[in-house]
Amino acid sequence: MDFDYTVTTEKSFDQAVKAVEKETKNAGFRVLYIHDVTATLKEKGFKAEPFKIIEICNARSAYTVLQADIKIGLCLPCKINVYRKDGITYISGMRPIILPRFFPKAHLGALPIEIDKIIKEIIDRSR
Repeated sequence: MDFDYTVTTEKSFDQAVKAVEKETKNAGFRVLYIHDVTATLKEKGFKAEPFKIIEICNARSAYTVLQADIKIGLCLPCKINVYRKDGITYISGMRPIILPRFFPKAHLGALPIEIDKIIKEIIDRSR
């Protein structure tokens, strides 16, 4: 089981970020914040290719997992990264199906599988 789900896209970096924002909303999730990692690094004198971390959330799902184990909050909100590396634009997200490995006593049922499917769909539709 992979930790991440990563695809490449022919879209420009900015188009890919906008697509993730749009598809997140279409999936019933909310974009909470977008971290411009490149800008943050630049402020500190480092040069990096374009990289943004898009924090997404579905309140009902977040509430459910937090009720199961408050420490799952360490993995929230879900994140989708858009970045450029060697001239290629990538869209990548952590797979929620890994949560039971780290929180085996949480009894999350099918929820990690359901959220994993939604995140993969967001990523695929953003290509």
